[in-house]
Amino acid sequence: MYLIGTDIGTQGTKTVIVDEKGTFVADSFQEYDVITSKNSWAEQWPEVWLEAVIKTLKRSLEKSKIKATEIAGIALSGLYGGSGIPVDKEKKPLYPCLIWMDRRAKEETKWIKNYVPKDKIFGITGNYVDSYYGFTKMMWIKKHEPEVWKNTYEFVTPKDYIIYKLTGRLATDYSSAGNIGGVFDIHKRTWSDEMCKILGIPKEKLPKKILKSTDVVGRLCKKYADITGLLEGTPIIAGGIDAAVAQLSAGVLKEGEHVAMAGTSMCWGTVHDGKYLTPSLVSFPYVVYEDKMIYTFGGSATSGALARWFRDEFGDYEKEIEKKRGISAYTILEMEARSIPPGSDGIIVLPYFMGERSPIWDPEAKGTVLGLTLYHKRAHIYKALLESAAYSLKHNMETAISTGMKLNSDCLIVGGVARSEFWVKIFADVTGFNMKRLLKDVEAPLGDAFLVALGTKIVDKPEKIKEWIKFRPLIKADKKNTKIYEKYYKIYLETYRKLKNIFPKLSAFS
Repeated sequence: MYLIGTDIGTQGTKTVIVDEKGTFVADSFQEYDVITSKNSWAEQWPEVWLEAVIKTLKRSLEKSKIKATEIAGIALSGLYGGSGIPVDKEKKPLYPCLIWMDRRAKEETKWIKNYVPKDKIFGITGNYVDSYYGFTKMMWIKKHEPEVWKNTYEFVTPKDYIIYKLTGRLATDYSSAGNIGGVFDIHKRTWSDEMCKILGIPKEKLPKKILKSTDVVGRLCKKYADITGLLEGTPIIAGGIDAAVAQLSAGVLKEGEHVAMAGTSMCWGTVHDGKYLTPSLVSFPYVVYEDKMIYTFGGSATSGALARWFRDEFGDYEKEIEKKRGISAYTILEMEARSIPPGSDGIIVLPYFMGERSPIWDPEAKGTVLGLTLYHKRAHIYKALLESAAYSLKHNMETAISTGMKLNSDCLIVGGVARSEFWVKIFADVTGFNMKRLLKDVEAPLGDAFLVALGTKIVDKPEKIKEWIKFRPLIKADKKNTKIYEKYYKIYLETYRKLKNIFPKLSAFS
């Protein structure tokens, strides 16, 4: 039998087919955009996700040459959908999904900080408050879109909406529920009546059914079976939040194991039994052993987005070469940056191009380039951007370590950024942790496929994921470079502290 994993990402959806041993068979990817109609806004209508899921399912099945009867099931993971999609009683979307990148709920965040004791919200939910979290976005909709709020039957996460379209069944999983924050009791693993009352979010508007990530939500309906070529009745598994599922795809099941999922943004995380909760990071039930294991992660708003921004805005020459010769523009930019020493000859970049999530939780933070002189070239700035993402990773790691966490010396890294050995080496040198990459990095979709294997009883326990994965040679941290970067890192932290009060003044002009 074969297993399908589909991950609905922020800028694209990827479907992968593997066999019962996790061996890659076929895949397909569909790209799309985020709607950013105003500064700090980021939203998407669910139709782009549905179209991408259907297309990638169909293409990957066609490429695989596998019979539909040989598919054991499908699991879906998805981007953190923030507010989720507000749908009416007929499950029709009433408003775009305010995704994780959206930072419009600034006033709601301030209100909570002023009127809800930190110990109260953290004590119940294991999280604090920021405009990143879904519950603040729900409060924004309540205040600014009262008709939408009035007619909202339920807020549905991206992947759960697609599962509903595929099966006619509406539910969510524990990781997705917990990532909403604010209204989810992380200890009781259910919605908090007390926090729902305090925040003015009726429990009735939250998902009614919470399942394990390995549970079968429903079965593929005839409409989408006919379109994709899959068999009507194929089991659809609940899945989970993409960061946690990507963590599973790297084989993380024990304390000390940690993974950086570096794509458009970055989520670095680890697992534990709940004793390392901190308001500076994000925590929710893991996608396996949900009843006893917590996934805690730090999320930086930009990672791969930094390189993409530079390529799109300043890389016309490199993009032209890519068109003519087929050499990636990113590869050319890296070749130009290879001769630049650690620290980019005195340039520090704050990577806060979309505000920042953990550990500073500052939606007003801005991207900053410090230290430019007439000596510096484009390559200096490009490398400094890559280094800034690594500084952000180090900041989250240090925050976790401050809680008492013990981290293994090797950090696994997955996602699009992991394809760049040059950038991964920077991550290693800056953080001081060796970087370990999968032999074939299919990230969250592999974890999804494994959830299918668990949910359909093809494998009997989560530990079997270790048999699915193989690794490339370790990229070791250069101790000499790490010492150099430590000096720059201190300046990086100081730069934010000194500019923190300036950023809101700049926001007033936008």
